[in-house]
Amino acid sequence: MINKIYKSVLITGASSGIGLETLKRFLKENVKVYALDKHVSILEKLKKKYKFEIIQIDLFDTDQIYKKLSKVKVDIVVCNAGIGRGAEGILKASRQDIELSTRLNVESYLHTLKAIVPGMIKRRKGHVVLMGSLAGLYPQMSTVYGGQKGAIHRIAQSLRIELSGSRVKVSEICPGRTKTNFGKAAFTDKNKAKKFMSGFTLLEPRDIADAIMFAVSVRWRSNISTIEISGTEQSPGGVPIIPVKDPILS
Repeated sequence: MINKIYKSVLITGASSGIGLETLKRFLKENVKVYALDKHVSILEKLKKKYKFEIIQIDLFDTDQIYKKLSKVKVDIVVCNAGIGRGAEGILKASRQDIELSTRLNVESYLHTLKAIVPGMIKRRKGHVVLMGSLAGLYPQMSTVYGGQKGAIHRIAQSLRIELSGSRVKVSEICPGRTKTNFGKAAFTDKNKAKKFMSGFTLLEPRDIADAIMFAVSVRWRSNISTIEISGTEQSPGGVPIIPVKDPILS
């Protein structure tokens, strides 16, 4: 059960994966729910069963972010929308991969916060939940995506300082590899996408939703700053140990 002081929530990227699972969790709470996505067909089907508001926005459209979100008063914002373009690294990424993923994975977060957070400060109540990644905390073979999620990590840390004394919380959720559409969106090569989403038992969206709901459930005096979630068989960070026969040492 979430903290009873919260009466409303906005979730971006709410039509699939982690966002959809998080939406379903909040629909069971006694709060007004706003579900934001570019594609709303799944949300419209869900609305036949549950009561919530749909906000259709392409987060690449900055003007629409400010036009629509500046009018929305929410106590919780879950910035979840993202894309894995450029996940293979900067050497294999196209210019378009870099531009599109940076706009969605970093810039849209900043614009969403700029539109939503001033209202939270004014009302002296709010909780910002940012979707980070283990890729943003540990070095990996993904300069583009890892760099973008690293930016989210620093944004969360810095925003906490900016909001000190405002009664607005900031939580960063950092999942490992999760069973979503990430692989299909990140790789045009189906074999690469399949390989990326295999190799060990992946996390499920509900595992990440568990962490989000925990972060917004604690008492007002405490803030869950950062949550790392990895698969049991996943060990983030470091470099692979590859045996190399050194002629000098042999």
